[in-house]
Amino acid sequence: MLEIKTAKTRKGKRELEKRAPKLVESGKKTLILHGTKTSGVLNAVLAQIYHLKKDSAVKYSRKNENVKPFEAGGETSLEFFSLKTDCSIFVYGSHSKKRPDNLVIGRTYDHHIFDLVEVGVENFKPMESFSYNKKLAPKEGSKPFIVFIGEGFEAVEELKHLKEVLLDLLRGEVVENLNLAGVDRAYVCAALSPNRVFFTHCALRLKKSGTVVPRMELEEVGPSMDFVVRRHRPPNESLRKEAMKTSREKPKKKEKNVKRDELQGKIGSIYIPDQKVGETPIPYKAKGVKRERQEAKRKNESDGSASKRKKEDS
Repeated sequence: MLEIKTAKTRKGKRELEKRAPKLVESGKKTLILHGTKTSGVLNAVLAQIYHLKKDSAVKYSRKNENVKPFEAGGETSLEFFSLKTDCSIFVYGSHSKKRPDNLVIGRTYDHHIFDLVEVGVENFKPMESFSYNKKLAPKEGSKPFIVFIGEGFEAVEELKHLKEVLLDLLRGEVVENLNLAGVDRAYVCAALSPNRVFFTHCALRLKKSGTVVPRMELEEVGPSMDFVVRRHRPPNESLRKEAMKTSREKPKKKEKNVKRDELQGKIGSIYIPDQKVGETPIPYKAKGVKRERQEAKRKNESDGSASKRKKEDS
């Protein structure tokens, strides 16, 4: 039988708790890998993707010969890296004569391949080729707008799949409320044809419009490129259903020092430190104490004078 190993240190237990399934999942991390052979363009593309997702990405710079996502048995190393780095999205770059500047974007479920989309990169322009006011540069880790333009994203199966994968790749942390003043970037994806998508990254400028909603202007800051869809492998229907399961019950926050009683209902306990009443200093010049001392002094004086008279009489 296989021996099940458990964490023995507190740090190991915390890491396992972070990786454990949750009702509300945190943001997805991205793993960036190089294939056996890559081109200068592809190296620049991977570096720029890592720069855009620097706060939630892991980049491996070594070449990986055993990683072949679309081939049987070629995903073993990829799944191992996904488990090791706790990344649920990966971007794999390779270059060959048959498929130049090839980019494979995929997702994993339970650290096993969920789906894959293969695209070719064309007309690449890095960030350095764009001239703009550096004060408008988007801040690292900010929440982006993602815009999909074109009917192809609703009608063509390949572009539908690419849209799902790009949303997971670019959206970052899932939040319920958003401050509009903190949104400073937008990713624009335009379907040019059934297998070609134009992708660009823009800075967002908010200007006065005379109403509550500000006027927005986009300024291209790069990178920009064309994605040509080559191959894609959607997930099985049974696997999709299993991955999309959600719980109706929302996780309840633990209330400290609160208990419930059938008769009294909700009861809370409050910590009050020891008051140390016995050590509380009593004011020396109290009026009541003064009066008592004066009366005692008079009584002692009267008793003393009476005893003197008795002695004199005797």
